Amino acid sequence: MRKANEKTYAQQFLAVFKSLCRTRNSGQAWRDFILMSACTISNAVDKEMYDQREEMYMRTVKGYTKNELDIVAQLFALTVQALEEDPEQDFLGEIFTVLELCDKKKGQIFTPYPIAKLMALSTCGNLTEQIKEKGFVNVNDPCCGSGMMLIAFSNVAREQGVNYQRNIVFVAQDIDLTVALTCYIQLSLLGCVGYVVIGNTMSPEPPSRENIWNLPMNQFHRNLLEDFYHST
Repeated sequence: MRKANEKTYAQQFLAVFKSLCRTRNSGQAWRDFILMSACTISNAVDKEMYDQREEMYMRTVKGYTKNELDIVAQLFALTVQALEEDPEQDFLGEIFTVLELCDKKKGQIFTPYPIAKLMALSTCGNLTEQIKEKGFVNVNDPCCGSGMMLIAFSNVAREQGVNYQRNIVFVAQDIDLTVALTCYIQLSLLGCVGYVVIGNTMSPEPPSRENIWNLPMNQFHRNLLEDFYHST
């Protein structure tokens, strides 16, 4: 519990983030932070894509000093702490909005969390009954942004007494690499099972493996994923 006069995690994040923007604009600093964080998570668990994502990571790291990489690590730690203390939020999405990095041409106008929560409440139904009938529940956001809707769904499940980390498969997709990886980071930290796809949802072609980012919890729930794949 923070003291009354202590900065929120968001305030701390923004203060630390500024130091990355001394030699680059905020958009570039944000994209690099998201890419490095997502690759770090993926490379701990997705060995099939390790070489390719390690190359992405190393290509990005080259533009940063050791002190700046320590700052990136600090930003990631603040994200972990923020979501651990309060999972009922779109932490990185809100930071993204505060920094005014949304691309309105791409429709990047993120829904406030209370509205996302209301939408989840109105659409999820009785999850316990669905799990009894099917064995699991799957939820898909084809234009996921930072993952706000899926985060809200996970919290509604928790309020219904459903362990979303064991009984729900989350599928997210977005055409924008940075926002999709933002979703990937947050769903990973919240312990969700499923994957995030980079690409156009309207495309008739299936996504390539390189554009599928498996969530870390997948390694512990292979039976759940097999049931999901067999049902699709």
